[in-house]
Amino acid sequence: MENRNLDKALDIVSKLIIGEDVHRNQGNNIALYEEYTSNAEIFELVQTIVKKMNLSLYEYSYGLYITAGENNRVFGFTNEELKKVLGIKLNRELYLCYFIIYNIITGFYSDSDTYTFVEYVRIEDIIHSVDSSLSNIISNLEVYVLNEAEENSFKTLALLWEDMPIVSGEENTQTRASRNSKAGYVKVVFNFLLSQDLFIESEERYYPKDRLKALIENYFEDNAGRLHQILSGKGES
Repeated sequence: MENRNLDKALDIVSKLIIGEDVHRNQGNNIALYEEYTSNAEIFELVQTIVKKMNLSLYEYSYGLYITAGENNRVFGFTNEELKKVLGIKLNRELYLCYFIIYNIITGFYSDSDTYTFVEYVRIEDIIHSVDSSLSNIISNLEVYVLNEAEENSFKTLALLWEDMPIVSGEENTQTRASRNSKAGYVKVVFNFLLSQDLFIESEERYYPKDRLKALIENYFEDNAGRLHQILSGKGES
């Protein structure tokens, strides 16, 4: 192994960790992207480093992106940390935020068959999606292969969601992040995802950045998990 190759591999990982672009066509790290794609040893070293650090590396549209692996306490969030960031206190509120995130993902990109993204989503689109998803699950509990904990969790989410108005009386022309309404909850989630550099917002339209597209493709390819299994019908008996 050449020390130069190790240095370049570490440079690539460090740039990604601090949020810089490593892309073929933009940013200050074009040369590093070329090293990654043209030098097999650097490629393998980067893969090894991110794996050892419990990070996931994704490629999308000639760019590299990383995210924290499961239970990564250094680069990811614990549930308690995420509740603090989101400004919520209860586990059921956190699980509702997770459910909203899932519906945001599927609002952009439903599967890996077409690799096609919609241009943007709006808060009202996500409200409709959450309404539909929860209504479908609650109306058809008997056809899903759910254990008691899963069934109770969905019932709890449905009660929390349905008890809220679509918008609060305090809201006017612009949606405010709050726990007082469905629109407010969705805004809380969007604000968090904006802080993670996943969206561009314009006039309450949310446009996915390439980093989000990379994460979504990986989600459906490798890590869709139990929630996707249930909502896509793959958890049915």
